[in-house]
Amino acid sequence: MQATLTYITRDGRTWEPSYLLAIDPAKCIGCGRCFKVCGRGVMELKGIDEDGNLVALDNDDVEIERKVMTLAEPGACIGCSACARVCAKDCQTHGLV
Repeated sequence: MQATLTYITRDGRTWEPSYLLAIDPAKCIGCGRCFKVCGRGVMELKGIDEDGNLVALDNDDVEIERKVMTLAEPGACIGCSACARVCAKDCQTHGLV
């Protein structure tokens, strides 16, 4: 059973965090919208090679088929869900840790 975390904003409203838990690489188009709204360094853009492996974008030895967003520092997520609000492909899973 998951515990619910409830906080109070400065003006007294309740708020429950919803942490980024996963990004579905099959749905992600690597547009970078989520990365741009996150100021915490939670995500990182990676490439996928022809064999389906994640590779660094600066690797000149590998041909990249497409780009996807990945979790780089999931522990840095504060649960604001800004990334989910800008995702056009609904490829993220959010919840409690």
